[in-house]
Amino acid sequence: MTTRTDTQHAMPHNHGLSATALVNTFTRLCAQIPNSLIAFVARFSIAAVFWKSGQTKIQGIAIDLVNGEFTLAWPKLSDSVVSLFQYEYQLPLVPPELAATMAAFAEHFFPILILLGLATRFSALALLVMTMTIQVFVYPGAYPTHGVWAAVLLYLMARGPGRFSVDHLIARRLG
Repeated sequence: MTTRTDTQHAMPHNHGLSATALVNTFTRLCAQIPNSLIAFVARFSIAAVFWKSGQTKIQGIAIDLVNGEFTLAWPKLSDSVVSLFQYEYQLPLVPPELAATMAAFAEHFFPILILLGLATRFSALALLVMTMTIQVFVYPGAYPTHGVWAAVLLYLMARGPGRFSVDHLIARRLG
């Protein structure tokens, strides 16, 4: 007959990993997420935010690849956008017609570049300046949304567009 000693009985039997080991394992797994994947999701997402906003400012071009919408005609500012800049946005120092045109252009041009990963850091900076302008002069209460945009844009500026980008191809060619 086998008997147990008191020390054997008092020792807990560990059938799994400790909480610390689980957290460490999870942290190591998260660290394995490729920068290129994060950058691609960041590029796609922030480009979509600004593109969709730009689409509300123009008529003639409607492109939403996710929803399958595709209309091409000569673009022009939408009828309501200038009055929106004149009465709601009220940017200082910039006439509403010019501000509306610049915003519509920027919200189409820079998202295309970011999506392609071409001049990514410069395009992210341009959209960050736009975000800061919106935050300070137009919607100061929208800082949670603008903070997320700024974080994504700062990430792209700091880390670049990743491997799945024209910038990466150019850098490889140039050595």
